[in-house]
Amino acid sequence: MPKSPCKSGAVHKAGAFVFIILGLLGAASAAWANGIPQDWGLGLQTPGSPVMHYIYEFHNALLIIIGVICVFVLALLLYVVARYNRYANPVPSRTAHNIKLEVIWTVIPCLILLAVAFVSFPLLYYSDRMPKPDLTLKATGHQWYWTYEYPDNNGVSFDSHAVWDSSAVTEEQAQKLLADASKNWLIHNPPLRLLEVDNRVVLPVGQNIRVQITGGDVEHSWFLPALGVNRMAVPGRLSELWLKIKDPGIYYGQCSMICGQGHGYMPIVIEGVTPEEFAAWVQSKKQAVGEGIYIDAPRTLALKEIEPDERHP
Repeated sequence: MPKSPCKSGAVHKAGAFVFIILGLLGAASAAWANGIPQDWGLGLQTPGSPVMHYIYEFHNALLIIIGVICVFVLALLLYVVARYNRYANPVPSRTAHNIKLEVIWTVIPCLILLAVAFVSFPLLYYSDRMPKPDLTLKATGHQWYWTYEYPDNNGVSFDSHAVWDSSAVTEEQAQKLLADASKNWLIHNPPLRLLEVDNRVVLPVGQNIRVQITGGDVEHSWFLPALGVNRMAVPGRLSELWLKIKDPGIYYGQCSMICGQGHGYMPIVIEGVTPEEFAAWVQSKKQAVGEGIYIDAPRTLALKEIEPDERHP
């Protein structure tokens, strides 16, 4: 018996839809290798640290639990609607309580919550208990840029400004900034609008890094989704977290605290490099400071002809 054209067309459309979704997921998974957000991305970014890997696994397990609960509740609701509507059950029951049923629907959710806590509490402990650090990085939030210091490396420090730090930045100005700033980048990639900075943070992979975070004016937030870190930068308070970058690459983040009109122009960029490349980078920064060169010089040079009111109207 020949298949119905309508049914065949519906099957082909459904198959094409599934194929497109799988293709988008595969493309997003490949593009997220360095913590770069993508359009139409689903799920969390590819983990770039042990903490994020733990969060990723917990998230996936929680999705399965939530999915099973939603399917069960939906099936139960459909059954109740079909079985106990006034047409199928014209004479309703006058039962007011069912002790056995009430105990079941109270105990089972409690067991589910205990199972979730069994996984989530160790995750909180793991992310909070800092192992012995190999390196310390201090991040201070300002309106609207970050200042970074390396206390273990003779106090090497620099400011990290967004290339696009206001809506008034023209493409010509941005390209001039990028041309000057990219000379100091260790990893070169096509610039990402609103996510690039003039001075990137450089950190070695495979080492435990202690990050101290504070604010210089108002509250900010140091957030890198691919590394699984998000910590408030509060003036007068020093917070700490730890991270360990698994693979070399670029990791992007932003301030997630609404800190003022420049909040959307406060990105974070980390270059994960080998320990040897990091040591060479630190040595170059020490020499630059020793010669009296201001580390923020590329940006200062590129902006010297731009009036302040043009940058922040």
